[in-house]
Amino acid sequence: MTKFGLIAGNGAFPIEVAAAAKARGIAVIAVAHQDETSPEIAAFCECVNWIEVGQLEAAIRTLKEAGVRVAAMAGGISRARLRASFKPDARALAMLARIGKFSDDAVLRGVAAELEADGIEVIDPVERFGLALAEAGLLAGPQVTAAVLEDIELGFAVARALGAFDVGQVVAVRDGVVAAVEGIEGTDATLRRAASLAGPGLVVAKASKPGQDLRFDRPAIGPRTISLLHEIRAAVLAVEAQRTLIIEPAHTLKMARELELSVYGYR
Repeated sequence: MTKFGLIAGNGAFPIEVAAAAKARGIAVIAVAHQDETSPEIAAFCECVNWIEVGQLEAAIRTLKEAGVRVAAMAGGISRARLRASFKPDARALAMLARIGKFSDDAVLRGVAAELEADGIEVIDPVERFGLALAEAGLLAGPQVTAAVLEDIELGFAVARALGAFDVGQVVAVRDGVVAAVEGIEGTDATLRRAASLAGPGLVVAKASKPGQDLRFDRPAIGPRTISLLHEIRAAVLAVEAQRTLIIEPAHTLKMARELELSVYGYR
């Protein structure tokens, strides 16, 4: 692979993917979303084409004209952006009509199908470029107690049960009681809501949904996650071992240790 297409959303993940590809001598052709993708991504790309959220035909045309045959999607789009400035083109509207629903998983699968229909293979960039996945067991912070492990078990059981209905990936638990389940408001708002209801000491479980396509929708944590959990005075972050991406792993886990937040890889 000499060229690699990247459909980039927000956050640090697209930058990590672009940097990993560039380090392997691969030319990165990025399609970035206005007001979502960080301009820093340009430092790792041969070219960046900026589009509005929903301009599917423009995204695919950019990759095809650059001769891209392998691509990935990395990073999300904020719910606020989708509500305020979603500008679907004719191809996006046709895709949405075909899939019949607007859930994250369905839309991402639909976009991947459109790319592959035009001869562009959609890959898992984490697997292809060897990015860091959470190992099993304690990764940072104080050792977890037996009571915390029970809360972790409960959080993952709830996350998996609700994941079958394409509900979010995060469940917050405290002392055997579910404080909040991620909904349409997104992870950050869910955790702040949980803290306002249950107070400090939350155990937060983050899990993939059953049947989730990890090529473009993988659970991830990073420095922003740790900062938020410290802000709401959570005690533990439990993530799915061997499936959860750790963005900037050394920095993320160092932050957790310094802030005495336990990070636990759940298998």
